Amino acid sequence: MNASGEKLNGILLLYHHQIAKNASTIMEHVNAFAQHSKFPVWRVNTELGFPPFLDKLSFSVILLHYSLFGVPFCIGPRFMRYLENHRDTYRIVFLQDEYRYWPERKEFLNHMNIDCVYTLVEPDYFDITYRRVTSVPKLVYQLPGYVSLHIEDMARRYTKPDSQRTVDIGYRGRRLPYYLGRGSQEKHIIGVEFKKRAEALGLTTDIETEENKRIYGTSWPEFLANCKAVLGVEAGVSIFDIDDEVRPQYAKIVTGHPDVSFPDCSFEEVSRTILAPYEDNVYYRTISPRHFEAAALRTTQILFEGKYSGILQPMRHYIPLKKDFSNFDEVIKMFSDASLRKQITDNAYNDLIASRKYTYEKMVEEFDRDLASVGIEPGEDRKKVERVDRALYNDRYRQIFTKVWSVSRHKEFPGRNLLKPIIKPIFQKLGI
Repeated sequence: MNASGEKLNGILLLYHHQIAKNASTIMEHVNAFAQHSKFPVWRVNTELGFPPFLDKLSFSVILLHYSLFGVPFCIGPRFMRYLENHRDTYRIVFLQDEYRYWPERKEFLNHMNIDCVYTLVEPDYFDITYRRVTSVPKLVYQLPGYVSLHIEDMARRYTKPDSQRTVDIGYRGRRLPYYLGRGSQEKHIIGVEFKKRAEALGLTTDIETEENKRIYGTSWPEFLANCKAVLGVEAGVSIFDIDDEVRPQYAKIVTGHPDVSFPDCSFEEVSRTILAPYEDNVYYRTISPRHFEAAALRTTQILFEGKYSGILQPMRHYIPLKKDFSNFDEVIKMFSDASLRKQITDNAYNDLIASRKYTYEKMVEEFDRDLASVGIEPGEDRKKVERVDRALYNDRYRQIFTKVWSVSRHKEFPGRNLLKPIIKPIFQKLGI
């Protein structure tokens, strides 16, 4: 079934973002399309519910953002119905963390007859992943993030001279479940092992690997800019559970839910018992937005050796640390050379940031060209765009009020009784 409605030559971008602390990279990715595309882009946050005016519209392109595809998927029944009713629209899905809940993702792609997927899976592995189990006709390789306007502004605001930085080596990582493979453990291992070895060296370190120590908002660039060097690893994991075989096996040997719990035995024991045959069957490692951020803030990167999407080169853009720490002393010696640090940070800044090779602007230009290759060209009446902007904005305004009211109406807070007589009539007028 195809729904009628006013046809717009533009992009409906559906995404999910909680009204709470969250990774800034999500909204950088979402906002990049409106900032740089030649098409008008209408962004709708599914967290706020379905905007009623949307039912009166159809679009030449629907873009489903990777933030929708957690578990459960953040696409409510009305959004699903809208997608069902607009099967004649060219539909694109951006995906990340594809190693998780692969069966649910592939079922969605097939059921919705998705036309194009932007994926972190490298082209060499398209045949054994997407082409084996989905009917998606077009696959495009992408990076998990690019250099945003925010990163460029962050560099201008927070970068300071090496001599004014009070932390020698910093890091924030996290512990991931064993079933994601040896690569997933590197985020935890590099922090724990480096911190242990650095303790006796008189270095000022700020290295943490627990979830509750993560840093958000403006505190993150402030932290990064105050470090002379930062540790890092490739993003991604080393087990891509194509047939959902590893996670169920792992669940049998842990107490509680496998996403958050760890067995009493060591990773090496779990690896021998379950994981070894699945390691790197699909290479799912990549450069991450953190590497671009460090380059922008001229913070030296000390990284586990890896491919880094062919972008970062050892001793040009970072100091390479072997995964067995056998060259730890050499790494510390290189880090202690201020002139070498400057050379490396200059290279990283010039090649990754100043070159503008890896900007969201470039990514979206390529995205627009991909649309042109299937016959979708920009060109919409400005007055129509502005009218739809206003209508969707009014829906969004009402939705935000609804969300805030639903969260706060049963909560006690200072001044609640004074505000209630003022706010209640507003909500009643809005029909909330």
